[in-house]
Amino acid sequence: MNKAELINKVSEQTNVTQKVAKVIVDTLFEGMKESLQKGERIEIRGFGSFMVRNYGGYKGRNPKTGEIVEVPPKKLPFFKVGKELKEMVNTVGKV
Repeated sequence: MNKAELINKVSEQTNVTQKVAKVIVDTLFEGMKESLQKGERIEIRGFGSFMVRNYGGYKGRNPKTGEIVEVPPKKLPFFKVGKELKEMVNTVGKV
């Protein structure tokens, strides 16, 4: 599912126009991005949680030249799936 499909789904489920659904979806994503940018954790019960993980710097190697390069510390978003979603995905298609 992509963003346009999500907007269509929200529009259908809530009986609002696609324009209103787009505002809803955009507002949700912007709020999530702002929270992660501040280093806050986002938890959606039954779905999972989003957080920012800190990774320290290290010495890496350029695969083309073999030259050793310094890789700076960085922060990356991380998603941890919730127990209920994990179980649901694993039971799809099983009888």
